[in-house]
Amino acid sequence: MSSPSQTQPAAPAKMPDLVSLRAELDRLDDTLHNTLMRRAEVVKQVAALRVKGPVPLRPGREAAIIRRLLARHDGGLPAFGIVRIWRELLGTTTAQQHPLVVSVCEAGGDPAFLALAREHFGALTPMRPHRSPAEALADIRAGRATVAVLPMPAQGEAASDAWWTALLHPGDPRVHIVARLPFWAPRPEGTPAMQGLVVSAAAPDPSGQDRSLLSLKLADADRARLDAALAAAGFHVGPVIVRHGADGSAARALAEVEGFVGDGDPRLPALRGTECLPMVLGAYAVPVGGEI
Repeated sequence: MSSPSQTQPAAPAKMPDLVSLRAELDRLDDTLHNTLMRRAEVVKQVAALRVKGPVPLRPGREAAIIRRLLARHDGGLPAFGIVRIWRELLGTTTAQQHPLVVSVCEAGGDPAFLALAREHFGALTPMRPHRSPAEALADIRAGRATVAVLPMPAQGEAASDAWWTALLHPGDPRVHIVARLPFWAPRPEGTPAMQGLVVSAAAPDPSGQDRSLLSLKLADADRARLDAALAAAGFHVGPVIVRHGADGSAARALAEVEGFVGDGDPRLPALRGTECLPMVLGAYAVPVGGEI
């Protein structure tokens, strides 16, 4: 004789209805909210322990956080949603520790630079738009802004646009390049397509995958010899911009090199073919998904 379990088919699993699914979403929202509130408490504790500096800004650590989350991400939520959520969160928790104000150079009056800044630092973060890099940098020097978003340097740009040359005169506070925007790709249609660099009175911090920018006063304008000198000193060279003096001679170069380079890097004094010790202008975390 068959047992009841052998003769009676199992009841079909009951599919959740809309009401129960919405209740589950509400429960998950409460859990997320509780986690965010707890995170804010931990940020407050970190701020209390942090060594006081000009600005509680850690763009390298922020980049490392997003890379780590993207590496473990799975499921139907698009990866760019993770970036957007955490960029808003990171901007908010930075402002929790210190007022966050962003100065933006709208090169050529293009409002897309402002959109690029909001994408990275938060939709409601206070922004100060300017028409020139000098005005945006002045906000940093005067303490009116935490960071400034500036156009990417380019070969042959006008002297007024070569804002990186202003970083050669450190002043007080010293201004550093600390990030590159946009930080993520591929870019959905309609998102800002230009690129920029972020500068701040806060020093850059390593993310684990970085590029640094060096200023070199040239004794020889030959690009091949410059690349060879950088390589001989142990640098892996990327793009280089050369600005000539008024008499046509080479004066300064802006060289991008692989890795995080600090002021005390032993490769700097080993570099030959320059008229003085190279100056580190800053570093940025390599964007996720490559540069646009």
